[in-house]
Amino acid sequence: MSNLPSAPIEWTKMLAVVAHPDDMEYGAAMAVAAFTEMGKDVRYVMVTSGEAGIDSIKPDEAGPLREAEEIASAAVVGVQIVDFLRHADGHLEHNLSLRESIARAIRLHQPDVVITINHHERFAGGMLNQADHRAVGGALIDAVRDAANRWIFPNQILVEGLEPCRNCKQVWIAASPQPTHVVDVTGFVDRGLESLAKHRVYLDNLDPSMSDPSGMIRAMAQQAGELAGTDYAVSVEIIDL
Repeated sequence: MSNLPSAPIEWTKMLAVVAHPDDMEYGAAMAVAAFTEMGKDVRYVMVTSGEAGIDSIKPDEAGPLREAEEIASAAVVGVQIVDFLRHADGHLEHNLSLRESIARAIRLHQPDVVITINHHERFAGGMLNQADHRAVGGALIDAVRDAANRWIFPNQILVEGLEPCRNCKQVWIAASPQPTHVVDVTGFVDRGLESLAKHRVYLDNLDPSMSDPSGMIRAMAQQAGELAGTDYAVSVEIIDL
């Protein structure tokens, strides 16, 4: 694949919407660190609290723990606002309920661009994607359009006092198997990896082969850097709406 163009930076506010705590930290957080360094306003929305992600810890204990780890992780890359929608981990479906919840978050935060992680069936290497990732990505694309239309989920406007969000015209997909753009993250790799390291309890409870993914993430950033003509990059698929 030849060099890809740089992702546009003519925006002020980005909203990341992902299924679980730690989803952004597998690469995309490096781009977030670069953006907040530029003075961009980046905010996170976690659709679940990742409460089903630690086999040895019951969900009612794991959820608050993982929320705390995500808040600490986000702070490393300059993100101060982290919302949790607290849908059930592992039970997400691309349906009206999820679209409504994400549309509410978009109307609340009024972003210029939204970002999530890969929602396609598989990753670039062929590995099957996780069900929650697929559900959130698809619902997010729909919810951006929903949020712009005052007659879709109108109680958010009429009762809750929110306003339509019409300034968001792009969805960015990190770790997509079909990237269209790149973000130069040279100088921000270590901060991205530091943000992942804040998920210590989660990582310590993974299979030993996955407990330290920093080498894999750095290698992915190097590979994306080849597409950017730079040392390190994060690749994204940009969907115009």
